[in-house]
Amino acid sequence: MNFTEIARARQSCRRYDPIRAVEDDKLTAILEAARLAPSACNGQPYHLTVCKGDTAGAVAKATMGMGMNKFAADAPIMIVISEKPYVKTAALGAKVKGNDYRSIDIGIVAAYITAEAAVQGLGTCILGWLDDDKIRAICDLDGAVRLVITLGYAADGDPLREKKRKPLADLVSEK
Repeated sequence: MNFTEIARARQSCRRYDPIRAVEDDKLTAILEAARLAPSACNGQPYHLTVCKGDTAGAVAKATMGMGMNKFAADAPIMIVISEKPYVKTAALGAKVKGNDYRSIDIGIVAAYITAEAAVQGLGTCILGWLDDDKIRAICDLDGAVRLVITLGYAADGDPLREKKRKPLADLVSEK
């Protein structure tokens, strides 16, 4: 698949096959892609916690407040992305420029994870609705939980939905 094909194939999966396990080699490929993601000063100011089994179920439950993300219960894997401190050069740059490089880096690694998952034939959904305190306790984390990514095989019959995006002219200008 080329990158445009990946972008067209990747979608937020809302129906997982709870019985079909993700193969270790596919998970390793996804995590290796995450390792290669660019970050400010190559600092990688995040940690990835791969949750399976009962731990994945507990994390999924911690994303379901107020009736949200019910589909997460069927995802066999939850990848928790938590913050880590900046490296010194990125911390200085963030302070001088007033830019939150850590959030940018976390967004990039999430994109790499979801793109490689699509290549591997797996579904993902990036969840920002979560209970930080509960997930920190479940995963024994000291940094803020920023995102959780559900990972697994889409349920049979889960169709590829049409992308609803703004027209290119609304997103791009030339000067």
